[in-house]
Amino acid sequence: MRANGVVCSDALRLDVSDPLGVHVRAVAPLHDGDLVATIPRGACLTPRTTGAAAAIEAAELGGCLALAVAVMYERARGADSPWDAYLQMLPDRESVPLVWPTDEAECLLAGTELDKIVKQDREFLCEDWTECVEPLISSGELDVDLDDFSLEKYFSAKTLVSSRSFQIDSYHGFGMVPLADLFNHKTDCEHVHFTSASDASGSDDDEDDQSDASADDQSTIENPSTSPSGSRANNEDLEMIIVRDVSEGEEVYNTYGTMGNAALLHRYGFTELDNKYDIVNIDLALVTQWCTSKFSSRHTRARVSLWRNLGYSGCTSQDSEYFEIAYDGEPQLELLVLLYIINLKPDVYDRLICVAHDFVGDEEHDTLSNVVKFVEALSSNQNSEVNGLEKLPDEKKLLLSGSICSALLSLADMREGLFGSNTLEDDEEKLQACSITSERKLYHSLVLRVSERRILHRLRKFASSGSKTKKRKHP
Repeated sequence: MRANGVVCSDALRLDVSDPLGVHVRAVAPLHDGDLVATIPRGACLTPRTTGAAAAIEAAELGGCLALAVAVMYERARGADSPWDAYLQMLPDRESVPLVWPTDEAECLLAGTELDKIVKQDREFLCEDWTECVEPLISSGELDVDLDDFSLEKYFSAKTLVSSRSFQIDSYHGFGMVPLADLFNHKTDCEHVHFTSASDASGSDDDEDDQSDASADDQSTIENPSTSPSGSRANNEDLEMIIVRDVSEGEEVYNTYGTMGNAALLHRYGFTELDNKYDIVNIDLALVTQWCTSKFSSRHTRARVSLWRNLGYSGCTSQDSEYFEIAYDGEPQLELLVLLYIINLKPDVYDRLICVAHDFVGDEEHDTLSNVVKFVEALSSNQNSEVNGLEKLPDEKKLLLSGSICSALLSLADMREGLFGSNTLEDDEEKLQACSITSERKLYHSLVLRVSERRILHRLRKFASSGSKTKKRKHP
């Protein structure tokens, strides 16, 4: 680092005694605003600084795919690479589910949010390698051994890029930043922030919405010869600045964003116990499966159609649509609305479908208020329940009828069934007996399973308490 102009404060010490990896510790008290490191942009490995820059630009590669090619190329150069010492310090690959043996990943991740995602990632990366990397090697633009750019080497490079890269600026894009990637993550406990004086774009790790390894993969850029505004090379150093006081001897943490355990394991290969950003998803397909078990397929299609006509939809990712269950067990509002519509009496449904287009407001709150008021007015002569609908939480309570709470309990059971025959208690016992050092993959997959199943447990409590409240209000 010194040979390449990286300046690191004497107040930081690299602790390599832990078998889990390097820790950055403070050897003296650090305070908000302290500058602890400066890193020249030229010291970073990026698609612009690599010796393969011309070939990458000619192939019109961009984003993290371009950086993965740069990493493979510099690794292939060995001692001739300016980043040889840095690359030798890195592991061959990070232990993320993407590179776990297929049968092991299927067993450990069964039922979790990563079950399908990891399989899809492998398919997408194989396509990228076939469509982008292989033609680049075949073109002869890079004088390298074909084995250095194999599919396996590409997967390995992708794990490093996914877990260690930072968004440097609009010119360099994503890059590998020596020293900055040694700071470990701790949720909501950021001590140090990676930034630059002129372009405070932050690290790739700060992007909350990039929790999927495939989400940040823009394989090509439409017009690489046209530089975006402000994309000139910037010579100002990148900086590591303290944003929270650190005591002597304490580990200095960065933050990779507000991510749940599924995202952390997917991208970085670790989890955190009792992560308050954990969620569980219930697929729309699971909801329609439940609906057709109680009603007809025609009923299901019609009710989902009305729900969409009212302007509602679930979250989407690639080819799936789903609803999030929060850490505290509270379901996404859109799910409650769908269950509400599914359980409408036929005569109320018939009346509502005729006027649905009149109820769609600019805000989700307005639409829901209009629908609930209309249904309550049709269902009862006493309309006292629809008063005070100005706040969304009140509307959520109105949606927790006995039938909806029963549906939530059924959906929780169906979602739980995806984990297999083991109970939550079984998984908790396994986690207690598991070693984070010698059984790393098992440990982190169990943390993920346990955290997700505890959310389903809270969903059941949420549904049960809602049902009891309704019974008290309507004896």
